[in-house]
Amino acid sequence: MNYKKSLRRNIKLNYIFIFLNRLDLTQGVWMLYLANKGLSLAKLGLLEGIFHITSFFMEVPTGAVADIYGRKVSRTLGRAFFIISNIVLVLSTNFYLFALSFSILAVSYNLESGAGEALLYDSLMELGEEKTYMKINGFNEMILEISCIFALTLGGYLAHKNYVWPFALSAAFAGIALLESLLFQEPSIGRNKNLANIHPFKVFKDQTLDSFKIVKNTKKISLLIVFAEVMSVFGTSLFYYLQNYWKDIGLNEFRIGVIFAVSSLINAFVAPNVHKIEKLFKEHLLLIFLPIVTCICIWGISFTRYSYIFFIAVEIFETIMYIVTSDYLNKLIPSENRSTILSFQSMVFSFFMIFIFPLIGKIGDIFTLSTSFKFLGIASSIFAVLNIFITSSMEKNLYNR
Repeated sequence: MNYKKSLRRNIKLNYIFIFLNRLDLTQGVWMLYLANKGLSLAKLGLLEGIFHITSFFMEVPTGAVADIYGRKVSRTLGRAFFIISNIVLVLSTNFYLFALSFSILAVSYNLESGAGEALLYDSLMELGEEKTYMKINGFNEMILEISCIFALTLGGYLAHKNYVWPFALSAAFAGIALLESLLFQEPSIGRNKNLANIHPFKVFKDQTLDSFKIVKNTKKISLLIVFAEVMSVFGTSLFYYLQNYWKDIGLNEFRIGVIFAVSSLINAFVAPNVHKIEKLFKEHLLLIFLPIVTCICIWGISFTRYSYIFFIAVEIFETIMYIVTSDYLNKLIPSENRSTILSFQSMVFSFFMIFIFPLIGKIGDIFTLSTSFKFLGIASSIFAVLNIFITSSMEKNLYNR
């Protein structure tokens, strides 16, 4: 198979990898599993905080690994670390071992974040087809959501029987994904070919500093990163804490899994059409609209009995946000710094999660989870107002396309 055909094959291989990668049966039940082990909401929040502290410090080094040594290498290592994390978690008997498992899991996510996106975008760029990225990424998201439907439904069902099964099967699927990742063709653009006589620490240092300068000097990159990651923090926090909230009001693991699966099913229909939505609303309107409607939904979760409906809406808006901001950012980032800068983006997410996620758990312990959701409502309202001001005031220089 010639080089160009191998690059084009990356698109199909990426669809398969995403499906396998997202067959994480633990995503909808890990908080329930650890709560069943006796951990309080505050300790659950602390574990997630440990995950993001690790992620915060490891994002840029792992992004540099992908840019310097290859996105394929990074993805393969990511699956290996995921398997190790699941094994450690199931065998753990105390908080410190749980924390170790979460730290290893964070590194697995770090190795994947940015690497897969960079591999796909640079493959398209080398083929001269980068304009199709938003559409293809929409299909990626559709496949991800279809995978989530299986994972959340099956994970919820198995957890209702035995909590160990979701972790065991997730590790098995990760093993298959690891083998499949070896088939990717590494794009040649953006790769540093002059590393033989350079000390590895100097390579990492130069890669990191160059990427940081690009983010610092390109204000639009900085603003898009903060925008996307604050929105992700709201959605992620709801996803995890609603598990315990719904369990407290009488829903079992299987029913909770079904709610998540329905959310993924709807997103599977939305994702391939996001490029059409983007053409209709354009960048400026989307960046103002998405935080406002997300804020309204969070208040709906806080004050109504229809939390599952408003949660599904939040997930839809987060899907749209991810696909459009991914396209906007990749157009601005040089190939040789792509994975590192996308890792900066994930680092920003971890920074916010380190503080917000444990705080939500602590509020839930002291008061109720409903109070925690009201706190999120206040935070999302402040963000929506600030976003309107910043986006509108900088529209002429930053958001005119």
